[in-house]
Amino acid sequence: MKDMHRIRLRVNGRDHELEVEARRTLADMLRHDLGYTGTHLGCEHGICGACTVLVDGGPVRSCLVFGVQADGTEVSTVEGLSAGEELSDLQQSFSDHHALQCGFCTPGFLLLAEAYLAQRDPAAAPTEAEVRELIASNLCRCTGYQGIIEAVLATADARRWAAGPAAGRAASPAANPAGSPADGPAASPADGPAASPADGPAASPADGP
Repeated sequence: MKDMHRIRLRVNGRDHELEVEARRTLADMLRHDLGYTGTHLGCEHGICGACTVLVDGGPVRSCLVFGVQADGTEVSTVEGLSAGEELSDLQQSFSDHHALQCGFCTPGFLLLAEAYLAQRDPAAAPTEAEVRELIASNLCRCTGYQGIIEAVLATADARRWAAGPAAGRAASPAANPAGSPADGPAASPADGPAASPADGPAASPADGP
């Protein structure tokens, strides 16, 4: 006799109630019981990351989680990223930067990156080293990873500017490095180099050469 359990969960904003066998993985439940086949199974050992989904906003390997453990949670799969036929900004960026080829690993990378971008301060620009460390948790046999890195960085930059010019300026290393807006307008290149405090007070035009 199978050990069955009735659970409720929300997937991509849609409520589901179903009976699931205790030993059934979340990946199999999503794919075979609920029809979310965008969740891909690769190694089934938690190594490749192709099966990554979000549970209550955090990335998990759905091949290592039982379906019954998702009872009462909110799950996001790759199908929930787009709005109908329109790609999300992250998906479009993956396309623009050639961050996918065969596409088998892509859902896992998309959800891993989406969780990362959603959880960080939108005004703080991620570095390439940070994104490299992030995506090192998933495997891709096609792209060489550079396109994925560029896609994530481009999405972070676009979202930062969409949040407002102030957020974009605050996050840019080149933006107002020495002073705050209260310091007044930045000097023009025609003004010459700024005086050091050790130079003493600036000379008045009336002082002569």
